[in-house]
Amino acid sequence: MSSRITHNPQQCGGRPCIRGMQIRVQDILEIYAAGQSSQQNLVDFPDLEAEDLQAALAHAARQIDYHVLVG
Repeated sequence: MSSRITHNPQQCGGRPCIRGMQIRVQDILEIYAAGQSSQQNLVDFPDLEAEDLQAALAHAARQIDYHVLVG
């Protein structure tokens, strides 16, 4: 797991966050889903770095990578 993704039970309900900030991986994904670009994310969240956005996407990809056994 990337060191940019942190889990703290005392912060954001233990959900994965970016470098211990109050910015959840889910927040980043929802912003992307709404159509906002990486550049705009970096403008809107000046504490974020491009590597944070990449780490959030990679984290999400790992979370949904599971095998499904079919019949």
